[in-house]
Amino acid sequence: MSVYVDDAVFAWRGQRWAHLMADTLDELHAFAARLGLPRRAFQDKTSGAHYDVPAPLREQAIALGAIAISRHRDRALMRAVIARAKAQGRGESP
Repeated sequence: MSVYVDDAVFAWRGQRWAHLMADTLDELHAFAARLGLPRRAFQDKTSGAHYDVPAPLREQAIALGAIAISRHRDRALMRAVIARAKAQGRGESP
């Protein structure tokens, strides 16, 4: 099982943000808790189950073992991770 964090490319509130996603929701929530993210920050949407993390926290996630994925270099893996996150957001099993 793995946790992934994409490139911090989304600008919001003066920061760059990334998405934290995982193979399973249990793993995602456990990892987010290790980062100090509150459960209320979880975004359970049909666009994909994830947590938004600012760029500095993205670096901490990588240091804790999250796999850094790039929308530019890891396209096939990125598509698979997003598809899994969307299924999780719809309440489907991975």
